[in-house]
Amino acid sequence: MVRRVAVVGAGSSGLACIKICVDEGLEPVCFESSDDIGGLWRFKESPEPERSSIYRSLVVNTSKEMMCFSDFPMPADYPNYMHNSELLQYFRLYAEHFHLLRYINFQTTVRSVTQRPDFSLSGQWDVVTINRDGEEERHVFDAVLVCSGHYTQPALPLSDFPGYETFSGRCFHSWEYKDADACQGKRVVVVGIGNSGGDIAVEISRSAKKTFLSTRKGAWVISRMSTSGLPLDMTAITRVNNILTLLLPKTLVNWAAERALNHKYDHRLYGLKPSHRLLDRRPLINDDLPGRILQGALVLRPNLRGFMDSGVVFEDGTVEENIDAVVFCTGYKATFPFLPSALSEGPHGEFTLYKRLFPPSLQHPTLAIMGLFQTKGPIMPIVEMQARWAVKVFSGKHLTLSHTHTHTHTGFKEMDVSVCAVYLQGVSCLPSEEKMLEVIESERKRNMKSYLCPRQAALQVDYISYLDFMAKEVGVRPNLLILLLRDPVLWVKIFFGPCTPYQYRLTGPGQWAGARHAILTQWTRVAQPFRTREVPEPETRPSILLSPWLLTFGGSVIMVVLLYKNKLIPALQGAAQFLDRSMIFIRDTWFTG
Repeated sequence: MVRRVAVVGAGSSGLACIKICVDEGLEPVCFESSDDIGGLWRFKESPEPERSSIYRSLVVNTSKEMMCFSDFPMPADYPNYMHNSELLQYFRLYAEHFHLLRYINFQTTVRSVTQRPDFSLSGQWDVVTINRDGEEERHVFDAVLVCSGHYTQPALPLSDFPGYETFSGRCFHSWEYKDADACQGKRVVVVGIGNSGGDIAVEISRSAKKTFLSTRKGAWVISRMSTSGLPLDMTAITRVNNILTLLLPKTLVNWAAERALNHKYDHRLYGLKPSHRLLDRRPLINDDLPGRILQGALVLRPNLRGFMDSGVVFEDGTVEENIDAVVFCTGYKATFPFLPSALSEGPHGEFTLYKRLFPPSLQHPTLAIMGLFQTKGPIMPIVEMQARWAVKVFSGKHLTLSHTHTHTHTGFKEMDVSVCAVYLQGVSCLPSEEKMLEVIESERKRNMKSYLCPRQAALQVDYISYLDFMAKEVGVRPNLLILLLRDPVLWVKIFFGPCTPYQYRLTGPGQWAGARHAILTQWTRVAQPFRTREVPEPETRPSILLSPWLLTFGGSVIMVVLLYKNKLIPALQGAAQFLDRSMIFIRDTWFTG
């Protein structure tokens, strides 16, 4: 049986893993190479090799109610979008509340994680660490949770741009960037229009003489703020929106959403318009970038082609002279040098992971890599659910049939009835290696419709669908039909309201008694930081729309539709295809040019 679990890293993922291991009666031992918790979110004045690094002004782009741990809401007075220092303070509160620091070995670096000689029988791992005194220590663990992150190795593609060797200015990666002080009065080029590229370009444009933002494909830019000034993710990431997106023609949804964005600022006019549709890829979240373009402080340019002695050339032939610095916001390489090289099975050395978590080649699934995915939503709730699922799999590792060939189509050995009974009681197991590889390839091909790069395509997960899949494996996915019948008021909050992490603590293993209250009061906590000045409240009367009987009736109609969606969807497919073709025709005829 799995007892001792190694947790590599004490950032947000590592803290969640420690806590969940303790909840499940396991013995976590966490190794953290630095002297403090927080990982990525702990700001340091100077970047440290082999560690993540953030800039001083970094503010999260997911709101506090959406990104918090599922059984520990953030303080009500916290701003909805926090500065990095406030998020680090939340981690300290979490670690203190659940007494997690006792499990962390600080200033201890993991040098290697390798399978033991008897791995085929035990599923155990040899872990070699270097402590704060430089001494090597060896450990044996039943399972390993890798939480070291993938923002430690900057991807700096200088060799792709001829002339960089003789360029007189400075070239550096955003990993080194801390603030815009050194850019005062200078001419700066920022390469890359991801979230970091947008933030850094905007900040530099407030100090520099001129700032150029070079982008290969453009981006759809959205604000953190939604209608009525509410957090965008609280209004957008809902179950009802998720269902509507699946049912409605994608062309129609894209057209409507893009039209709404272009009403705020025309992406074509601003030089931002990308070649892809809005729903195909993650948008750029930035509140200020269009305004800086409007003021002329920030100038959009196409992709960088190369360097001259003191300038740069873009792909359209445009030349900018007297450039003092080029900041590359070109992402990171996901590397885990302490893991066996055999786990890097992809054509580009990437990790092939079943459901972005488990290496399918392992004979026993006793190692999981946390957080190696991309999604249109907050990261922390998904990593927390990954940990809950991984621990379930660890606990039932003897049920995994990845390398057996005597199982039936059900995935269980033919005569092992007791195994099935244990599985039904909540111990999770994985499919065969062959089946896992089929799922990985199927998901990669599906995602390549939006992400042409196979490596990027493999990283993508759908936020609510992925959470619900793992929650079902753990036994904590909300049962909407039962919830509608037993608690229609809560059902409305869950179905029509934001998909906050508390939903996955209502029932099942790890149930939290405060989950219902947290859901019912989540908008109160959203409003709390705004209450800094007394404003007269309008008189309100109870609405008939909130009648429990009406909610139950309306919810029943919706649930009937969902329960019979397998019959309804084929009937709607023809209409959806017709609408798709119609919208393309309308767009090309009236809304182009």
